[in-house]
Amino acid sequence: MLIYLPIVLFATLPLTAVADNVPKFDIAQECKSEGGSTVMQEHCAGDEAQARDQLEPLWVQSAAADRAVCIKETSMDGSPSYVELLTCLEMARDVKKTSK
Repeated sequence: MLIYLPIVLFATLPLTAVADNVPKFDIAQECKSEGGSTVMQEHCAGDEAQARDQLEPLWVQSAAADRAVCIKETSMDGSPSYVELLTCLEMARDVKKTSK
């Protein structure tokens, strides 16, 4: 009877996956890790915020596998970046377009 327990547990989980939402990155930390003057850090923060806004519609359209790979790649150095994540997902999308 206990062998069915995992099936019951998985069947009761919500259908919405956690990865359906754009991850939350610490923009200030990312820009501070890049160094530079206050003006450069403010410019960095602006770029990151703009990339986050552009990322939202692309995120929903991207395959879960592409999202997972891109999150892993952009988080390797400990300071994930929306700019890098956006670029990665755009490249994955473009590769799929050209291979059709």
